[in-house]
Amino acid sequence: MDMMKRIPVELQDPEIRKNNFNEVSLGYNKAEAIAEATRCLQCKNKPCVGGCPVAIDIPAFILKIKEEKFEEAYQIIKKSSNLSAVCGRVCPQEIQCEKRCIRGIKGEAIAIGRLERFVSDYHYQNSVTKKAEMPKKDKVAIIGSGPSGLACAGVLAKQGYRVTIFEALHKSGGVLIYGIPEFRLPKSIVNTEIQNLINMGVEIKTNTVIGKTLTLDNLKEDGYKAVFIGSGAGTPRFMGIPGENLNGVFSANEFLTRINLMQAYKEDSDTPLLSMKKVVVVGGGNVAMDSARCAMRVDTENVTLVYRRSMEELPARSEEVGHAQEEGIDFRLLINPVEIIGDENHRVKAIKCIRMELGEPDNSGRCRPVPIKDSLFEIACDAVIIAIGTSPNSTFSSTVPDLEMNNRGGIVVDENGQTSIAGVFAGGDAVTGSATVILAMGAGKNAAKNIIKYLEKK
Repeated sequence: MDMMKRIPVELQDPEIRKNNFNEVSLGYNKAEAIAEATRCLQCKNKPCVGGCPVAIDIPAFILKIKEEKFEEAYQIIKKSSNLSAVCGRVCPQEIQCEKRCIRGIKGEAIAIGRLERFVSDYHYQNSVTKKAEMPKKDKVAIIGSGPSGLACAGVLAKQGYRVTIFEALHKSGGVLIYGIPEFRLPKSIVNTEIQNLINMGVEIKTNTVIGKTLTLDNLKEDGYKAVFIGSGAGTPRFMGIPGENLNGVFSANEFLTRINLMQAYKEDSDTPLLSMKKVVVVGGGNVAMDSARCAMRVDTENVTLVYRRSMEELPARSEEVGHAQEEGIDFRLLINPVEIIGDENHRVKAIKCIRMELGEPDNSGRCRPVPIKDSLFEIACDAVIIAIGTSPNSTFSSTVPDLEMNNRGGIVVDENGQTSIAGVFAGGDAVTGSATVILAMGAGKNAAKNIIKYLEKK
């Protein structure tokens, strides 16, 4: 065994998987997990832990895998994370814990995410989750059942608080359910993690829009002593170019929600998609990759991804980019749309683009894309998916005038996650704008600890 190289993981064949929504990565088996765990140097200063937003004791759980004590490994992870089966699949470990792995200096970093997934899957396949004693402490309301809300709920429930999560949609899970495709994160995994919270005493009320169905004052009247806002960033951004109101233009949010939550790709769906054969996806992040790869799976002829910078600047995870390329997504780089063109029926028929070149670095540190004169051209298509980012939801915040907001629509919080209103905390994408699952979880966990301090002082 070459200790410099990580143990590879088996994947579905690209020609097969691009026609189904089954999970692409098949994960480690026991022997593979143990072999990968053996590569860990067990560094005393644990640099990898410093790269984890929820501070999992990574060397400790990896050591337990090496010793074939898989349930003990899970219990170590559980101390820091309530959603380990999710994080093992979708966290960008390559820029967090794995980036700081000493093994990666002269070889490949330990596959921490794959090991976390293995341990979590092993636990759920081999253990019986028992219902915990019902909580008895103060009532806490959580707005939104996405990663930040679920993480916050888990910490509070462990400490005996009576937690109720209010979810606007008819299913709980937030972006884990409506945003991330089944082939990256099976919904059965999310449902299992949520059921684990319910077994801990957490109550979840769906179809409840805080700010519409109930107000902040209603929550206080109902006896909730603290509130956590984890309402996410579900407001799509558009480019502001002509033609964005044509039939066949989707925001990535709408498209992915229809695919993942409503399962519009199924023949018997109550909310089927319009027929789309030639699809253009605009953007270069993980959401753009998810959109393009979903579009590939809904009986399309070709899917083109348009991005205004080069491959080196793509913000999406390299693994997802590689999977998209294997599945046949056509990457058209250094290109920026300037207009979406419609036919006589106001249906998309093409997208007009301009070629770009990279100039000086901008505030993000990446080279600024600059249009090339007289380089306009068209790409024929019948659907366009705009995946250039999202903004925080304003349904709740717009109903609370005392809640301080920043100029990007995010809720302003202090280092404790507390807003401008006493007893009201916030975290995740509702504060930062669109970010990662694990960063949202870290914010929820931090807020929960400070909610406990707040309630203990009352």
